[in-house]
Amino acid sequence: MPAKTATACTAPHHHVHDASDFVAVVERVSRERGLRLTPIRANVLKLIAEAGKPVKAYELPEWVRNGKGVGADAPPTVYRALDFLMANGFVHKLESVNAFVACHHPSSAAHSVPFLICNSCHSAVELEDREIVTQLEKRAKELGFQPQAQTLEVHGLCARCAG
Repeated sequence: MPAKTATACTAPHHHVHDASDFVAVVERVSRERGLRLTPIRANVLKLIAEAGKPVKAYELPEWVRNGKGVGADAPPTVYRALDFLMANGFVHKLESVNAFVACHHPSSAAHSVPFLICNSCHSAVELEDREIVTQLEKRAKELGFQPQAQTLEVHGLCARCAG
């Protein structure tokens, strides 16, 4: 079997170059799917995309309160926006650090992806590799386990911090 080459999707900012463009793509995808991307949801999404690193949920109401966009800053409102964005595959939750990142593939259907998380600079790379996901699902089923959700997070040092 030939060695697999890395895809461009391993680059941290492969698809999310500009937060405003990212939100525009999500608005288009939402319309196509018959979803309602409210101003509050769009603002939460933009704040996450602008951060450039994983964002803790408790940071978002504070950012809204400090004038970083429109919308209610009440935590339940922000958490409902996060629920919507996660359910529709626009953001991912990094369980090990309890933070959120914008999905590098907002026009894809919800998908499982492994993440590489830097312990030093806290960047998170969405490693789009269907083979890894497929192997985990296959192995689980071989053991009689019925997977319902999958979260794979690898912690270490990114190339910049390791260098």
